[in-house]
Amino acid sequence: MKKRIAILGSTGSIGTQALDVLEHNPDKFELELLTANNNVDLLIEQAIKHQPNVVVIANKSKYTQVADALKNHAIKVYAGNDAIAQSVEMSQIDMVLTAMVGYAGLLPTIRAIECGKHIALANKETLVVAGELIKQLALENKVQIIPVDSEHSAIFQCLTGELVNKIEKIILTASGGPFRGKTREFLQSVTKQQALKHPNWEMGAKITVDSASMMNKGFEAIEAKWLFDLKPEQIEVIIHPQSIIHSMVQFEDGSIKAQMGLPDMRLPIQFALNFPYRLKNNLPRFDFNACTSLTFEKPDFENFRNLSLAFIAMNKGGNMPCIVNAANEIAVDAFLCDRIGFLQMTDVIEKSMGKISFIAKPTLGDYIATDCETREFTQSLI
Repeated sequence: MKKRIAILGSTGSIGTQALDVLEHNPDKFELELLTANNNVDLLIEQAIKHQPNVVVIANKSKYTQVADALKNHAIKVYAGNDAIAQSVEMSQIDMVLTAMVGYAGLLPTIRAIECGKHIALANKETLVVAGELIKQLALENKVQIIPVDSEHSAIFQCLTGELVNKIEKIILTASGGPFRGKTREFLQSVTKQQALKHPNWEMGAKITVDSASMMNKGFEAIEAKWLFDLKPEQIEVIIHPQSIIHSMVQFEDGSIKAQMGLPDMRLPIQFALNFPYRLKNNLPRFDFNACTSLTFEKPDFENFRNLSLAFIAMNKGGNMPCIVNAANEIAVDAFLCDRIGFLQMTDVIEKSMGKISFIAKPTLGDYIATDCETREFTQSLI
């Protein structure tokens, strides 16, 4: 039987590549739902080409444009964030790929888990903000969360068949982004155009800036803590500029397993969607003869303090990662709008961590309130 897929955030980098995977495997998957935030033209194009049962545009003001464009197709059209959360409940959906950007992915993911849908998780902020809650809900509803991020997919693959063996630590690899090795003086004057030029990966603007500031790697560490039931001290970050080794697991006997491959997000996407079976494809293969050197470096915690702040938040727990995520989203948006500098993003995040009330055992309502309070405070700083 075909696996019936919902893609939340279909017009983003992960969403478009997921549709490419589905298109090349029509005997394996059937598309049920597409959602987007604002990119109406691409959403309409995707809907006409792939013919899902339902399309949702988060921006309600653009509902008429989508509905009119699809009126001659057997596609239901809805609008608003509530409609996205409700659509994932559809009985004909088997798996939800959560590829929405940022905090917006939290509530739809919760709704999908509560309805027993398995999750292909590309929205790392879901576990950054509310990891403990998400893990508990997944356990209660017997839902499998399969990571899509290349690093977490690598760890997941390394752990397959290793359930009885204890993890000593995991090693998350990072390319170092476009500013690897740069000084604080250099970082003070970088532009958004420079920050958006990632050396290895094609990603959306927000995650590309997060990669440049190393916040993305900090969020991945928090996500890994919840995905693999780890203590913070079991998570190590290492710079690997070639992005061929996507991450590693070291077991208690000292053995290390690594997952390798070319930096192409279609690989972890299709692995997550069709787990536990791998799909044959015609994607480019890694050639050891063409790449004779794989190198590693320590991360620069001093000049890229976002990584340090993320580890502080992970150790603190409670709603602190939620505070960091909300402040970071506002800071990155301000940077992309030329309202603050690259290093100022770290400053406003750190100030938010010291200002917003800490809650050790937050509820969903606490997370929502924390997110709102943090955004307001961070905006006031900017």
